[in-house]
Formats: sequence, structure tokens, C-alpha cells
Amino acid sequence: MHEPGDPGDALVLEDVDEPRPGPGEVAIRVGAWALNFPDLLMVQGRYQVKPPPPFTPGIEVCGEVVAVGDGAGIEPGTRVVAHPDHGGMAEVVVTSAERAFAIPDEIDDLTGAALTITYQTGWFGLYRQARLQPGETLVVHAGAGGVGSAAIQLGKAAGATVVATAGGTEKVRTCERSAPTSPSTTRPTTSWPA
Repeated sequence: MHEPGDPGDALVLEDVDEPRPGPGEVAIRVGAWALNFPDLLMVQGRYQVKPPPPFTPGIEVCGEVVAVGDGAGIEPGTRVVAHPDHGGMAEVVVTSAERAFAIPDEIDDLTGAALTITYQTGWFGLYRQARLQPGETLVVHAGAGGVGSAAIQLGKAAGATVVATAGGTEKVRTCERSAPTSPSTTRPTTSWPA
């Protein structure tokens, strides 16, 4: 991205030099990246983090460490999920080793790429701040979005009754797919007009 604007206009595909990790950093060959709302805001120039153009968006990736800087503490070949400040929508991204977390091979790249932002947001909000308990009722607004669908799953995992709202039939179906459980433990997902 060279100039802020609508992502359809501002984003361009370019060949650039492969980034090299510095001290305490790792270079990750990106297997998959997640598109998050902050990425869109960053491209529009409306996010609180404003990297100087040109830059590559992408704050959530999964891939393999291909190079390390001094003191990184992660070995090349390690599969990781990571949340760089930006740059993840590329073949290789460099980020602080403190922002890269080893994952087991059982987690595929697509799943891994969606773990750190949405689930971390849901986990902190529901478990740490709200201290959600079994038997409580959790209402999730915008349940078809990334954080919303993670909140549905985390709420069900906590033993809560989850009620989700969404704007339309397809989004309601997305909410229902987020938490497949037996009918005796699930209240219907509610749809509000879009």
C-alpha cells in the first residue's frame, strides 16, 4: 500500500526484497494470513497504528520460521502463529520473536492464522474480564464476524447458554455453524434485520 484509501484501490501486488530478521526477530514463510478489521482500517489510514507508506498489511499469520536474528530463541523450521504489527499479507514477514508462538502440526495453516486476534480478544473479554461461568447466558452481537464466532465457541466451551444476533439468514447460519451442539443446550440464534 502506497497511499491510504479503499482497500480495493489502495492495495497493489508488488515484488519486493525479502525481509531479513534483526536481533530478537524471526522471518516467517507465510502459509496463511487472516484478514482482520484492523487491517482494513490500517489501509484506510483510520487505525491507531499508522505505519509509514509503503507498507504491507497483515497482523495475523501462520507459517514456518525460515530465518532468525540473534537471540530470537526460536529455531528455523518451527511452525508458528504470529501477530506482527503489519506485513503478514506477504510470502515472508519479519516480526519480533515474542510475537511468534509454536503450534503443533495438527493445526493447519488456515486454522492457525485465525487464532491469535479473534480468539485472544474473545478469551480476554469473556474469561478474564467478564469471568463467564457455566450456566450463565451469553449474548453475542455480530456473531457471524471473526470475534463474534470465536465468542460463540468460547461461550459454549465455558458451559454458557449462547444467544447470538446477526444481520440476515446467511449470517445466522454462520452463527449456528460456530457452535454445533445438541438442541437441549442451545437456544436459537436470533436474526436482526440488516
